[in-house]
Amino acid sequence: MTELPEPTPSAAVGAEPADGLPLVSVVVATDRGGSFLAEALTSVAEQTYPRVETVLVDDGSTAPAALREITDRFPDVRVLRQDNAGVSVARNFGVSHTSGDLLVFLDDDDRWHPERLARQVAALQRQPAAVLSYCGMRTIDAAGRELVAADQLQVRDVHDVLRRRTGIILPNVMVRRETFLRVGGFHPSFRRAQDLDLVLKVALEGDFVFVEDTLVDYRHHGSNNTRRHRELCRSIDHVVRLHMWNAQEKGRTDLVPDYRASLEANDRFAAWSAARASRRLADERAYLAAAREISWALRFAPGAPVSWLKQRIRPS
Repeated sequence: MTELPEPTPSAAVGAEPADGLPLVSVVVATDRGGSFLAEALTSVAEQTYPRVETVLVDDGSTAPAALREITDRFPDVRVLRQDNAGVSVARNFGVSHTSGDLLVFLDDDDRWHPERLARQVAALQRQPAAVLSYCGMRTIDAAGRELVAADQLQVRDVHDVLRRRTGIILPNVMVRRETFLRVGGFHPSFRRAQDLDLVLKVALEGDFVFVEDTLVDYRHHGSNNTRRHRELCRSIDHVVRLHMWNAQEKGRTDLVPDYRASLEANDRFAAWSAARASRRLADERAYLAAAREISWALRFAPGAPVSWLKQRIRPS
């Protein structure tokens, strides 16, 4: 388990206020800044929730002066810089310089509805036993147009989370600090699927509560990591298999079918992603590259067609 440092003295702004509202710590990790960062930080500045601290970790960006030109427009954002160590290490480093009871992580190309923090804090206050809240999240393109509407729903129990029955990923999550620290934060060696690893660990700690409204815009564009579907699928497979092995070692045989279902879901995602990439490449007349995508999918997820058929005929 990863050992995380205690908050630094400079984060003492987290002292409990008279009104009892918890402090929310927002951590942004970036190694590029990018054209969407100002919009992302603006969406934090426009939150209706009154108790927010924001820390941005510059994870060894190649143009720190350009990044600072953006962050200087947001005086409430504290900027920390480190040598490039990957997003997991950067986020853990950011957390160690905050003191909020609740943690939220913002990617440098996403944006929030103004009520996002207020609604999720309220949900956790209503359910003190819950360790994490998540909200509706839609996918938008580079111009902010909706690509995929929000489709999240309330999970029934830990099994729903482990099977990844609905979309609970870092952009739409708020987690209690004590829970985050107890599970060791982000695994420092994971550069992909580190948010899945965190969610799977937190799922074993307590209940998740859902806020129905669409409060997060997840941006899908040419330069973000989710476009690298082969690497992402391999990382998801690795993370889920590690958790399944851990469950077997601890005698939690009741959880093993959940992880197997998650692996099948990843296989279906791999096949779908490869097919989509192959069609795009074929349209560009890159036929050899298109064939390589199909070949990769057949090697990585040979059981995907059967898995898809089973999902279609199996009751949810």
